[in-house]
Order: sequence, then structure tokens, then C-alpha cells
Amino acid sequence: MSENLRHALFRARLQPVDVAAALGVDPKTVDRWLKGRVPYPRHRWAVAELVKVNEADLWPDVISRGMIADEVQAVYPHRWAVPQAEWHELFAAATFKIDILTYSALFLAEDARILRRLSERAGAGVEVRILVGHPDSAQAVARGEEEGIGGDVMVGRIRNAIRLFEPLRAVEGIEIRQHKTTLYNSLYRADADLIVNMHAYGVSAAEAPVLRLTINGAEGAASTYLASFEKTWATSSAV
Repeated sequence: MSENLRHALFRARLQPVDVAAALGVDPKTVDRWLKGRVPYPRHRWAVAELVKVNEADLWPDVISRGMIADEVQAVYPHRWAVPQAEWHELFAAATFKIDILTYSALFLAEDARILRRLSERAGAGVEVRILVGHPDSAQAVARGEEEGIGGDVMVGRIRNAIRLFEPLRAVEGIEIRQHKTTLYNSLYRADADLIVNMHAYGVSAAEAPVLRLTINGAEGAASTYLASFEKTWATSSAV
């Protein structure tokens, strides 16, 4: 019996059917969690977010025994090697949060299906935050030079992405900002799933390796990337 989860739902004034509806799972699944079955990491994260309680407080034995599944779900040698369907599935599965941190993300901005998906998720109550590079920043120019495409090309890519993202600014729940930060990775997060596109000197982002991670807790590697996003968001400005 998961007394911690039961008490958390009571304090949050939620019934199992409320949790099932919020997470898009069968009510019987929530009943099994209450009887002691441990949810998958992405569901643990979503439940903790829903009841505003730390995951470790809901399932302390899981944390202490190290039963959390490995964070690394997949490794791709290049971003272009990530199947396009995986990007669509990543954002389609989001139930409460989507975060994007990059210089341009032009490959996403040019995908009309991705834009529709972001709009649909926001309409379903998902918080969507998009951070692109400031086209007038020295950091954006430097990144273009480091990739070997030139600062002007990078600035042009950012401006194109901003124009393509423009319709999303009218969607409630979506916020787009620009940053003047030196990025060492581009981040794409949907709930407890995180795609990290590494940056390497002299290599374009499309050619650089990619990690697919599951966010498993405050001590995991993914939490470092989430903290990086929040710091960048805090110093960003509206487009």
C-alpha cells in the first residue's frame, strides 16, 4: 500500500480518477499505484508535479534502493539520425511541460506538423516555453563562426525561425523568448523526457551527437540540463 501517495492525493483533494485523467492513463493503473506498484519514471514525475510533492517523498524506497531506470534511453551519433517521428512523439506525449532551448531550432520551426503539435499541446494545458538565440547577440554570431557556417548565416537562421514561430505567440500557454547565452547544448524537453543535442567546436548541431534521457530525479544528470534551462530562461527577454 502506497500510503505516501494516498496521503498526497488527499491533501491535494484529488481522486484517482482525477490523476488518471490528468496523466491520460486508465484509472485501474492509478489504483495499482495506490496498492504499491511503482509507476514508470515519467509517470512518477508527472504525479509529483500534479500533487506538488517531491518525487522522493512519494516513493522514498525507490530512490534509496536505486531502482530508478537508467537515465540514458538512446544515443544518436548525429541529430539528423534521430527519426523525425521521434520528435513528433516526444512533443505529442507531453502532459504538462514542453521546453526548447537552442539558437534557432530551424529544423523544428520549418515543420508545420511540429508547430501544430505545440499549439495543440498548449491548448490541452501544457506549458510551452521556447528559447532561441538573440539574433543581435555576439554569442549567436560566435556560434555561427564556430560551426563554420559564418555568423551572418546563423543570425539569418535565427531570424527565419522567429518568423516561423511567430504564429505560436498568439497561442495561450506558449511563450517565446530570446537569449544572449553561450550554449554548450540544445535542449528539448517534454515532461520527463529530454533530448540533448550536444555542441562541438567546428561541427554543426545537425552533425553533433544526441542523448535521449529520462528525467529521474533531482540527483540525475538530466537535472543539470534542466537547471541550465531555468538559468537561461531567467536572463532571457521577450521576442
